[in-house]
Amino acid sequence: MIASVFKKSKPINFVIIFFILVLAFTAANVKFFTEAFSLSDLFKKTALFLTCYFSVLLLHFIVNKNNLSKNNHFQILLFSLFFLLFPESTINVNFLVANIFILFGLRRILSLRTQIRIKKKLFDAAFWFGLAMLFYFWAGLFFILVFSSLLLYTDNRIKNWIIPFASVATIFIISTSLSVMLYDDFFKIFNLSMAISYDYSYYNSRKFLIAITLLFSFGIWASIFYGKLVQHKKKAFRPAFKTIFIAALIAFVLVIMAPQKDGSEFLFLFAPTAIIMANYVESIKEKWFKELFLYVLVVVPILLLVL
Repeated sequence: MIASVFKKSKPINFVIIFFILVLAFTAANVKFFTEAFSLSDLFKKTALFLTCYFSVLLLHFIVNKNNLSKNNHFQILLFSLFFLLFPESTINVNFLVANIFILFGLRRILSLRTQIRIKKKLFDAAFWFGLAMLFYFWAGLFFILVFSSLLLYTDNRIKNWIIPFASVATIFIISTSLSVMLYDDFFKIFNLSMAISYDYSYYNSRKFLIAITLLFSFGIWASIFYGKLVQHKKKAFRPAFKTIFIAALIAFVLVIMAPQKDGSEFLFLFAPTAIIMANYVESIKEKWFKELFLYVLVVVPILLLVL
């Protein structure tokens, strides 16, 4: 039933996604909704929720614009279910904003397929990743996508390799200028932490162990088939699918390195993993297995909410 609902693009699907996100957001903010709160606090929480929902809509746009899946809504269903699996990802402001900028940068990189205005797209992609870095330092690892795209999409002209550095320089100049105007200090705006933590003791709970096992087991399984599916794509589209896989690997590294292990760090994995798994779901021929695959991803996050 789930597969039959989301295998086609229907407006009702966005309503379902909305309520899945409401459930995830409520689960992460139980304390807020059960205590007295001010109007400003409510406004902040509403802005956070809208940021989560906007990220889902942005992923849908990216997928449709670049033909990363068939005409269905599996990718946004999976994306929203990942929020439900890790509801903590809905409350980390810096990660949510950084993830939005990463998605914008990913959009520009994928658009290189048209080979139109290459220099501008490279500059824009690096610019978005640079902005993401201002909110979470290690989001800068996504600059790898810019340089990998130079190998996958362009003719490797030296000018193209210089453009990302020019973009970073632009961000630095703008940021220092704002810092001087706001704080009368050149570098106060760069309140960045380069801390890394390999302490995974926070994951030592039944809830996290089940959630992490589900995400990685299903993700790795889908990735194996994803690699085979890419080979059957048209040659012009293969770089885009390879870019998504590279993005997933970078996001995995971010999870490993995250200085604060509370579940919110998995946010960066959601978009690329959702695309990879959506392609796998599309390829499943057995209807019963496709339904079972999706039912597990729907039921388990709901059950974890009551653990």
